[in-house]
Amino acid sequence: MANKMSDLEYLKLNKFQRMLHNLVSFILSIPSRLVKLGKTIWGAIKAFCLAVANEAKDILLTFVHGDWKTKLSFLVMGFGNLARGQILRGLLFLLFEVVFIVYMVLYGGYWIGKLSLTGLTATTTQMVTVETGTNIPGMSSTTTVEQTVYGDNTLQILIYGTLSLAFVLCFLYTWRVNVKQAKLAQEYKQYGRRLKKGSEDMKDLLDRQFYKTVLALPVLGITLFTVMPIVMMIMVAFTNYDYNHTPPQNLFAWVGLDNFNQLFTWGNGSSTFSATFGELLCWTLIWAFFATFTNYFLGMLIAMMINKKGIKFKKMWRGILVLTIAIPQFISLLYVSKMFADNGLINQFLQNHGIIDLLHQWGWLSESYTAIPFWTDPTLAKIMVILINIWIGVPYLMLITTGVLMNIPADLYESARIDGANAFQQYYKITLPYMLFVTGPYLLTSFTGNMNNFNVIYLLTGGAPYTLSNSAGKTDLLITWLYRLTVTNNDYKTAAVIGIMVFVVVACISLVVYNLMPSMKNEEDFQ
Repeated sequence: MANKMSDLEYLKLNKFQRMLHNLVSFILSIPSRLVKLGKTIWGAIKAFCLAVANEAKDILLTFVHGDWKTKLSFLVMGFGNLARGQILRGLLFLLFEVVFIVYMVLYGGYWIGKLSLTGLTATTTQMVTVETGTNIPGMSSTTTVEQTVYGDNTLQILIYGTLSLAFVLCFLYTWRVNVKQAKLAQEYKQYGRRLKKGSEDMKDLLDRQFYKTVLALPVLGITLFTVMPIVMMIMVAFTNYDYNHTPPQNLFAWVGLDNFNQLFTWGNGSSTFSATFGELLCWTLIWAFFATFTNYFLGMLIAMMINKKGIKFKKMWRGILVLTIAIPQFISLLYVSKMFADNGLINQFLQNHGIIDLLHQWGWLSESYTAIPFWTDPTLAKIMVILINIWIGVPYLMLITTGVLMNIPADLYESARIDGANAFQQYYKITLPYMLFVTGPYLLTSFTGNMNNFNVIYLLTGGAPYTLSNSAGKTDLLITWLYRLTVTNNDYKTAAVIGIMVFVVVACISLVVYNLMPSMKNEEDFQ
């Protein structure tokens, strides 16, 4: 490997040579980055194991050196606090233990015991004979009816079993806190320090530890409505939950890594899930790139044009653009979709004025088409959704960049003009670096948001044209394909695997870009 280039040698390179040097340096650094990543992961695993070992050691020492009150709190939560006068803390620990035991005896143990999803009974229907209550001679007093015999519901088992396991983890954490509190109370008594009373604890929750009080409800909500659904999605990815295994009539079971093998097994032809996933992943990344950066640079350009000195009616121009935001996308995008349909307003106008015939004569449009295939030709459909997304996305960026442009010091531009810099050089050296620094985090979130941009694709094309297999269309993003797999095909297992892969891709891109963006690396340059 060549010696590392010095800073002076690097500065002597032109722009193209610098870009080439940076690219080569990045490629050559990939092995070392991977090694560093491996070391980081291994270090995190070691730190976790060490933390678990330290906790276990502390629990053992607490039991060995603790008095009878502390030892009894291992079995009866809160006893160490109750025996030493901390009534409120002790009662809360004891109440939690009672609730946990009652729940596990009545419900939790049952659901956790069935999480293996084996030996279950499906819901069935059977014919049974019932009395009709009639005594008319010559007529039967009984009749045969269909009756549903309810069995196990694997979806309920998965949900309640997962929640029960989460409750067990909460109990273990609370039990550990109880042991720490008992140990702390014992040490306070040994050294003659006064323990806090319940009233003081309540005052702390409203003063010094008020953040815990405020964050308790949001954290609970995030856990129940964000974390738990993600955990459920991950668990479904390891089952055969689909149209043929839909509870309660049919049961699903654990299948291990079979769903992942199906998605990543490349067979012969393009009909496999892996081929469909690969094509849609490429299109999703292309869409996210163009949807993000076309809106960004065009919005910035429009904002610079409107903010330019001498431009009149600035408020009017901004108001016209903002109208696009004011109209709900459900209305505007559906209307635009109908406008560009084969029998829509645009094609009818072109046909009535003979433009379609001219395109046939010039060879720009196949004779088999009686209208321009805006939504039926895959390439043209992709171009159309990108262009229409510019129409609805540029106003947002115009408003965002307007505020940033107004905060760039005018002295910088004045100094640049004195030094002889033209308009492009001022933009490249002053405006763009400043904008990228301030809006870098927004660009990252916008890119990841566009990867999951459901509205534009679904309302414009619905994923059409459907020339791919596995219920996928050429303009489908991974998120719209996932939606169709779940809502239309009930293929929850494959949708769960795709959801996991979308998360992995977005997380990797976010981590890499976040660590490379100027906002994180050169924060002091724009202070």
